[in-house]
Amino acid sequence: MDTSLNKPLAVGPLNESELQLLTSRLASRADPPLVIYLKGHLGAGKTTFARAFLRGLGYPGPVKSPTYGLMESYAIGDRQVLHLDLYRIIESGELEFLGISDLFDSNTYLLVEWPEKADGFLPPPDLTIEFIHDGAGRRLAWYAHSSSGNAVCQSVQI
Repeated sequence: MDTSLNKPLAVGPLNESELQLLTSRLASRADPPLVIYLKGHLGAGKTTFARAFLRGLGYPGPVKSPTYGLMESYAIGDRQVLHLDLYRIIESGELEFLGISDLFDSNTYLLVEWPEKADGFLPPPDLTIEFIHDGAGRRLAWYAHSSSGNAVCQSVQI
């Protein structure tokens, strides 16, 4: 496996069950703080990834898409997951009221759908995952931007 930073690692094609299994495995091996940017067209699997990530961390409750509320927060023991869906954001300044910088700490995982709409209001990613439709499944391109992101890729043998 090539573990050099910023060089994409390709995975797939995956069906929904395979994506959930891979994501659950990733979550069980990832340590906070961790920032993951999720990129791709509508319906490509970003929210499915977020749900599976929470399940992989042991979150038993309902997981809803934050499309209308922008952010959902989940407590799992002493850790938290912040899940943002910025699809409806028109200007990045709209994010200021969320107080992400006040919420993000050393026990937090931050999952961000549509991060390109945030323009300076988010911490830099440790990992970016691009979701690409491929027939009935999807391909994923993983980009590690930090040693933490690289460690996650290595831990799941992508």
